[in-house]
Amino acid sequence: MQTGALTGYVDVAQIVLYVFWLFFAGLVYYLVRENKREGYPLVTERGEIVQGFPPAPPPKAFIMHDGHKMLAPRPQPKERVAGVHIAKWAGAPLTPTGNPLVDGVGPAAWAQNRADVPDITFDDELPKVVPLRNHQMFWVATEDPNPQGMTVFGLDRTLAGTVVDSWVDRSEVVIRYFEVELADGSGNVLLPQHFARISRKTRQIRVGAITTAQFHDVPRLKNADTVTILEEEKLVAYFGGGFLYATPKRTEPLI
Repeated sequence: MQTGALTGYVDVAQIVLYVFWLFFAGLVYYLVRENKREGYPLVTERGEIVQGFPPAPPPKAFIMHDGHKMLAPRPQPKERVAGVHIAKWAGAPLTPTGNPLVDGVGPAAWAQNRADVPDITFDDELPKVVPLRNHQMFWVATEDPNPQGMTVFGLDRTLAGTVVDSWVDRSEVVIRYFEVELADGSGNVLLPQHFARISRKTRQIRVGAITTAQFHDVPRLKNADTVTILEEEKLVAYFGGGFLYATPKRTEPLI
C-alpha cells in the first residue's frame, strides 16, 4: 500500500475530505438556523405557521449593552391593523377602516411591538434625540438657516404652525425633527426633517406629505422633552402615509 493508505481503497486524505464535507454541511445548517432568530416563525393570514427547513432555533438570551437580556426568537403579541381585505382571496390588499394615517396600513404601517422608551446613546446611556432648548452644547451652524421661527405650511399651502425648536440626534449630530407649535392652538408636534422643504429666502417650511388640517392628528409625545422609539415609528409612518392617503386623489391611478 502507498504511504498514508489505511486500506487498499481508503487513505488519510480521503477521510480528511469526508470530515471537511460533514463539517461544512453542519456549518451551513447552523448558520441558516441561526438566521431565523429574527422574523420567524412566519405566520400567514390564515394563522398557519411557516418555518421551512431547518426549523427556527430555540430561544436564546442575549445580553444587551445596557445589561438587560433579550430573547431571540421571542414571543410577540399579534399586531392589530385597522384594515380589511378588499377581496376574499389570500394576499388581497388591505384598505384602512378609519384614519388611514394612523391605521397602520400600507405606507403608514409602523412596528407596534417597538419599545416605548427613548433610544439611548452607547457611551453615557442618555436619550439620543433631544430638543436643543435643553442641551446648550448643540446649536445650528451659522452657515445654515436657523429653522426656529420659520412658518410651516401643509400641502394645501395654508399655515400649519411655527417652528419653536429643533431636536438633534446627539450620536449623529444632525437635526431629526422640528418642533412645530400648531396655529390652531392644539399644542406642539414633531415634524421629521426629511419631510420638510426649507426656504432660506422666505423662511418658510413646506410639507408635501400632509394637509394643514392633518397636522392636528400627528401622534403626540408622552414626554415633552424625549421621544421614544415607538413614538418615532408612529411619527414617520404618519407623514410617510400622507403620500398615499393625504388626499383622495392620491389613492387613485395616475392614468
